[in-house]
Amino acid sequence: MGTWKFDLKQGPKKDAPRLVIVRPDSSASYGRETVRWRMVGDSLALALGGEWINYKLKLKRKSMVLSGGDLTEPVTFELVGPPTPRPDSVPVPPDPEQAPS
Repeated sequence: MGTWKFDLKQGPKKDAPRLVIVRPDSSASYGRETVRWRMVGDSLALALGGEWINYKLKLKRKSMVLSGGDLTEPVTFELVGPPTPRPDSVPVPPDPEQAPS
């Protein structure tokens, strides 16, 4: 958990948000988006578009590398601080496996 920063020169999306905030309540925010996250073995899963997308996760001190999923190449993040609280007006998105059909 924490606030993670990545260099926008990585990958094709140079206009992507620079900060990702991962919170202990299973929410993660970047830009104006808030998603649900969970750990599955050595992977980080994000609930995107009503389904779980799994990314291979490598953590080392203040560095996090995500690869796989919908990424065309690995993306490296640097830990820059603790997570900021999620505003009460922004709900934690539902778990796609628990959402009503």
